[in-house]
Amino acid sequence: MALTITGLSKTYPNGVHALKNLSLTIGNNMFGLLGPNGAGKSSLMRTIATLQDPDSGSIMLDGIDVLKQKDEVRKVLGYLPQEFGVYPKMSALDMLNHLAILKGITNSGERKQMVEALLQQTNLWDVRKKALSTYSGGMKQRFGIAQALLASPKLIIVDEPTAGLDPAERNRFLNLLSSIGRDVTVILSTHIVEDVRELCARMAIIASGEVLLEGAPDEALAALEGQIWSRIVDTDDEMRELEAELQVVSTHLVGGRHEVRVFAPYSPGGNFRSVPCGLEDVYFLELSRHNAARHSGKN
Repeated sequence: MALTITGLSKTYPNGVHALKNLSLTIGNNMFGLLGPNGAGKSSLMRTIATLQDPDSGSIMLDGIDVLKQKDEVRKVLGYLPQEFGVYPKMSALDMLNHLAILKGITNSGERKQMVEALLQQTNLWDVRKKALSTYSGGMKQRFGIAQALLASPKLIIVDEPTAGLDPAERNRFLNLLSSIGRDVTVILSTHIVEDVRELCARMAIIASGEVLLEGAPDEALAALEGQIWSRIVDTDDEMRELEAELQVVSTHLVGGRHEVRVFAPYSPGGNFRSVPCGLEDVYFLELSRHNAARHSGKN
């Protein structure tokens, strides 16, 4: 299963340039789409899911023209949007059965077998007869994956699936995604770096509708190894001085004090120590470079 996105652009009526000549190739694996809120991730996901048309560009899915053959795409697509609606008084069992009929699974025996298997797979079997309105956030997300898996899709899109989940529910959900990602292409759109680091063999970082980096997380980490430095600072003045002199990647509070992480090919001195590079460093550095380039372009 190969998804090829070429030159995709989208401007909304309010003037927002959501996608700017964006191109990506996504193979048969778990692919992470990482970016801040407003980066264009949801616009891209909605376009791939045939819910909106771009102004220009093309998307091909194993020989299917996604923009022109929408019905063919929908036959092989599972989609979990950032927010999805359900009938709150219906049980998970009844709702999945209803959605399976809409998906064209008309054989009652086949449908029953598929729905029960999905409820087992998503660990919702014991609460299958309870109203969806009584489900926790994590349970609702697992139900969302169950409905996305109906009819054995070849491509699954999940948009910000772990936002708002507590740590235990997040772990359950990531384990579930990992188990299905071995058999189909899964696009995980998120602003949570840890989700991509834990799950995805390949990723892209996007901002302002543009691809900043594409590749394997391990490759991106290797490219920065030995070039991330850390230091604790005590005052805001000291922080501002460092921001003026060095390329600050991020700051974190550690025990009430600021840890500053900077990018430099060699030691910047001044009590900085070399620290292992994390995917968060890759992410924030790419965003920092992108914002600096945009700012310089305006001047």
